[in-house]
Amino acid sequence: MAIWRNKLRSSSTPRCFVLASFVVLAACLAHGQSTNSCMDCHSALPEPLGVSQEKFSQDIHAQQGLTCTSCHGGDPTSDDPDKAMSRKAGWKGKIDRKQIPQLCGHCHSDPSYIRQFNPSLRTDQLGQYWTSVHGKRLAAGDTKVAVCTDCHSVHDLRAPSDPRSTVNPVIVAKTCARCHSDAGYMKGYPIPTDQFAKYSTSVHHEALAVRGDLSAPTCSTCHGNHGAAPPGVDKVQNVCSNCHTFQAQMYEKSSHKNAFQAAALPGCVVCHSNHGITHATDAKLGTGPDAVCMQCHTPGDTCDQARAGLLGSLSRLDEAIKNADRVLSLAESSGMEVSEARLGQDQARDSLTKARVTIHSFRTDLIDQDIRAGLQIAAKNLQAGKEAMVERNHRRVGLGMSLIAIGIVLVGLRLYVKKIES
Repeated sequence: MAIWRNKLRSSSTPRCFVLASFVVLAACLAHGQSTNSCMDCHSALPEPLGVSQEKFSQDIHAQQGLTCTSCHGGDPTSDDPDKAMSRKAGWKGKIDRKQIPQLCGHCHSDPSYIRQFNPSLRTDQLGQYWTSVHGKRLAAGDTKVAVCTDCHSVHDLRAPSDPRSTVNPVIVAKTCARCHSDAGYMKGYPIPTDQFAKYSTSVHHEALAVRGDLSAPTCSTCHGNHGAAPPGVDKVQNVCSNCHTFQAQMYEKSSHKNAFQAAALPGCVVCHSNHGITHATDAKLGTGPDAVCMQCHTPGDTCDQARAGLLGSLSRLDEAIKNADRVLSLAESSGMEVSEARLGQDQARDSLTKARVTIHSFRTDLIDQDIRAGLQIAAKNLQAGKEAMVERNHRRVGLGMSLIAIGIVLVGLRLYVKKIES
């Protein structure tokens, strides 16, 4: 430093140039102190050993200051492979699959360490993992099951909120499908491999992937994530009820609950399926290809008659709402004021929606309450529309008579003008 000060005082070189040279030298020295021989070597290797600086720089761990040695150990400041990968330097090398959960859990299960980076991040993931089907099978020696890196990636982990993350809500189903849709990989496990194919046709997938509704269910919503386990077949309604609260309340009042439990039937899945859930329509109460009631019931029995009555009630209210809509639309297009009745139609539709939810109770008395309320509102709105049309007709008659009177006056004036001119 003293030499540089003397040069700065005595040299004829411009001071700004000397200062710039000093800055460059300092930057070079700093770079030398942060040498990463791991990245220097592995960035030139092919996959799966290759890890580029660009790829690793996007990793959430790298962004928090962690380096290769945080997981693999070693001395990244040495260019000598024997020293850099020395056991004395703590080098672990490739992490065995069996050791990955424990390695990740070493940090992620330590609240005092993790919360200095993210105070809201949970630290029970490892404990949950060992309770899951994946964790139990890994502990029993099955290394084909998912471990942390299979779902979260390895050197380019991103936060779940990142759209590129493998565990982002929009993408996580595809991540699960990498194993669960591979018939060859899943051979030997007593579960189907068509879950993702069915899910891709479901209302849940449509809401999430097509409409962008991040509150819509995906694999981890129903099965959990770190504690992934299939919901018990006799308790699946507890999973569905997390979102479908009112339907679950009605199901509790239904005779189906006890009947399904007695027959060991899986609740909601009996009528709605699980991964390939389609839009719930009134046709499910019918007798066509989309019908579900007749899968269990006998044509003509008491429940079949009740089903037909419920379907008729729903159809009657639906048709009443449509009739009122048609009249109100015609009146509105004619310039009549029917906004209040238009708002009333929303209430009628709410009654129809509520009746369709109450179907889960399979109690005609409760459903009829919603049907009657909706029919009364629809009838009132229909009458408002008809009255608006009557008023429209009166206005048209009045306008027509006014135009005739004006025409007569104009003709009279014309005749009077001609008389004066003559």
